[in-house]
Amino acid sequence: MASPRLDRGEFGLLLLALLARRPMYGYELASELKNRSGEVIDLPEGTIYPALRRLEREGLIAGRWVDSGGGPRRRYYDITAVGTRSLGEGAAAWQRFAAAASGILGR
Repeated sequence: MASPRLDRGEFGLLLLALLARRPMYGYELASELKNRSGEVIDLPEGTIYPALRRLEREGLIAGRWVDSGGGPRRRYYDITAVGTRSLGEGAAAWQRFAAAASGILGR
């Protein structure tokens, strides 16, 4: 049987959770997802950037360009107040779902 998969909503929720800790840029977010998930969630940057653009369009995050002192500019993302509220609601819903699934799976 295949491993569970994240859809756009859960993936966005994980990005919001990371950005609630501190502003980050795309590659940094990909690395944090991989490291903090014990390498279970290992997504290419090509998956992360469209999600970041979607979250920004929805007003959940705000991006800003930062010069890196000789290196390429990086687009850092910050969670917005709307994003913080969405994160709280989404995390609560995810925890309810995870508890329900655990009950069914016998955990």
